[in-house]
Amino acid sequence: MKAAVYYENGGPDVLKYEDVPDPAVRDGEVLLRIEAVGVQGGDLLHRMVSPFPSAPHIVGYQAAGTIAAVGKGVSSVREGQRAVAFMQSGSHAELAAIRERDVYPVPDGLDPRIAAGIPVEFGTADDCLFEFGRLRAGETVLIQAAAGGVGLAAVQLAKLAGAQVLGTASSDEKLARLASYGLDHAINYKTSDVVSSVQEITGGRGVDLVVDPVGGSTLEGSIASLAYRGRISWVGQAGREPRPPHIGPLMVKSASLNGVYFGGEMEHDPARTRTLVENLINRVAGGELTVVIDREFPLAEAAECHRYIESRAAFGRVLLIP
Repeated sequence: MKAAVYYENGGPDVLKYEDVPDPAVRDGEVLLRIEAVGVQGGDLLHRMVSPFPSAPHIVGYQAAGTIAAVGKGVSSVREGQRAVAFMQSGSHAELAAIRERDVYPVPDGLDPRIAAGIPVEFGTADDCLFEFGRLRAGETVLIQAAAGGVGLAAVQLAKLAGAQVLGTASSDEKLARLASYGLDHAINYKTSDVVSSVQEITGGRGVDLVVDPVGGSTLEGSIASLAYRGRISWVGQAGREPRPPHIGPLMVKSASLNGVYFGGEMEHDPARTRTLVENLINRVAGGELTVVIDREFPLAEAAECHRYIESRAAFGRVLLIP
C-alpha cells in the first residue's frame, strides 16, 4: 500500500510518500480501506517531536472508509461496511488495522469525508464543554481558536446547549463565518486584546468557561478572561510556545484548570466515550451538527497538507485523500 511516512522527527518535509507493507489484521482487529483522513493537530505534534517505535513510521489518529476485512472474534462490524476509526497511529495510509472497539459504523448516506471529521473533534469539544467544563444553559463560554476543528465543534455544541458563545480567530472573515454556526460574540485576536474584549462583552464579569486548544500565553489570557470560580478546559498546545504558562492567577479567582485528552478518555473509559461518539455521529448524520471541510489534499501531498495546517489558514477540518 501507499503511505505518508517519516524516518525522523521534524517539519512537514520529513514526510515521504512510499510503498509499505499492508498491515496484518490480528484477532479482534478490523482492516479499514481508508477513503479520507481527518488530520489532527496531534498528528502534526507527533510528527515534530514525539518518539516513534520504528521507521518508517505512519502518523495519524483518525480516518474513515470501508471495512476490507475483519479479524477473528469481531462481531460489531462487517466487511463492506462504512466506518470511521480512531487509532494511535497509522491513518496517513491506504489501509489501517484497528482494534474493533475503536471502529464506529457510519450511517448509510453519511459521506466518509464528513465522518472523518467527527470522533476526535466533536468528542474532544463535548468533553471540554460538558464532562470537564460542566457547562450549563445560560452560562458564557469563550472558545479560543474557534475556527479550528475542535473550535467549530465547540461553538455548535455550546450554542445548542443554550450558552452565550464568545470566540476568537485570526481574521474577520473567519469570525463572520462562525456566526452561522452559533457564535454570538467575535474577537479578532490579531487586532483586539482578547481579555479586554471579553470584559467588555461580559460587563466586567468574565466568562464561566474557556475552551483553550492553544496554551502558552493564550492560556494566560484565558485565565484572565475567567469569572470568579470559572473553569478552563485546556486541550492542546497549538501555540507551540516553549515557555510554560503562568497559572498563578487561577488561585485569586478560585478557578479551575482541567487538562483534556480525549484519546486518553477513550482508553480509560471506552464505554462512556463510545456512547458519546456514536451519539455525535448520529447528530451529524441527522443534520443537527456540521463538519466543516476546508480543503482536501491527495495523500501524496501529505507534507503540503501539514504545511497548510501549520499556516493556520484553515477554517475547519483539512483532509487527506488516499
